[in-house]
Amino acid sequence: MKRTPLAIAAGLAVAALFGTTAARAADVVIGDIDDLSGVYADVIGQGGIEAAKMAIADFGGTVLGRKITLLTVDHQNKPDVGASKFREWADQNGLNMVLGGSNTGVSVAMAKVASQKKVPFIAIGAAGSSITNADCTPYNVHYAYDTTALANGTASVITKQGGKSWYFLTADYAFGTQLQEAATKVVVANGGKAIGSVRVPLGTTDFSSFLLQAQGSGGQVLGLANAGNDFTNSLKAANEFGITKTMKPAALLAFISDIHALGLKTAQGLYLTDGWYWDMNDKTRAWSKRYFEIMKKEPTMNQAAYYSATIQYLTAVKNAGTTDGDKVMAELKKLKVNDMFATGGYIRADGVMVHDMYVMQVKTPAESKYPWDYYKLISTMKGEEAFGSLSDSTCPLVKK
Repeated sequence: MKRTPLAIAAGLAVAALFGTTAARAADVVIGDIDDLSGVYADVIGQGGIEAAKMAIADFGGTVLGRKITLLTVDHQNKPDVGASKFREWADQNGLNMVLGGSNTGVSVAMAKVASQKKVPFIAIGAAGSSITNADCTPYNVHYAYDTTALANGTASVITKQGGKSWYFLTADYAFGTQLQEAATKVVVANGGKAIGSVRVPLGTTDFSSFLLQAQGSGGQVLGLANAGNDFTNSLKAANEFGITKTMKPAALLAFISDIHALGLKTAQGLYLTDGWYWDMNDKTRAWSKRYFEIMKKEPTMNQAAYYSATIQYLTAVKNAGTTDGDKVMAELKKLKVNDMFATGGYIRADGVMVHDMYVMQVKTPAESKYPWDYYKLISTMKGEEAFGSLSDSTCPLVKK
């Protein structure tokens, strides 16, 4: 049958909408399923795509004599969209690995497809620690951070400094729930208490009623169990309403893109937990300079993790001599992560990529000496201190 110009145009429009690139049967196919237009778009988004492209180019563009193809799609923060696209690519496009972007709910849905299709799934951006606990599969890797590590950093530091009573502003889905639970556990362990919380829908633009509830709680600490635009908008509003004068804001998950958007005048003094910082050392600065030339801004830890994870996956494929999901996963768990992202990192049995995490404090405008000079290092948490012991994991894959 002949295709009409209208049908051809419609097909091109669909391809443009989903951002996919056709993959040949012989290609090694990597998929990126991420929030490309919503509240988390600055956290990974187009920057993550460019970081993955950098990794593919640095690897030489091929592995096992096969071209490396990158497919991309916007999951729109909808679990059904993420899962259906994962399944479609596995069934029709020869998918070999997925980089899963921000949103724990979407990542949990995609993890189930990864298990069914035996396709390695590297979750980056989604923080919920259930990904390597109750929702773990033999194909899950949690690469940059999780709610356990985030809470062990920020919540611990603030509580030890005297912030004993916490009221949480919590994203109303799996990520927010898990982050609040993890932070509460740490707060209580350090002699504090959680006195209340309010759940806020994803993508909220007016935080006034939620912040008034927080202010009325009498709490010392405003625990922001949210991320991306929700984090920046809630902190801006808290400043405007004067709430930060009576409650200490706790950034339970914040990125350098957030601090840039807020400005140091608003963000100064914030404590946050990070797995990577562009200005940490010569390796991070050298890679970030290359990234900056493309994106004209410094990378978040997630964008750096996209690069690192892509290189690790391709190295595992090369070492295994195959794209078979089981053999590649076994190889990934043998490899150490020694690159611009981490030193001595490793993927353990439950899928957590264990590496050092850092408690940072946002500089004052006077302390910042050059563009994007935003953080000062407060403390370093070694991998197991940050992510917890493997013996604490509830992942069924872990042999007790």
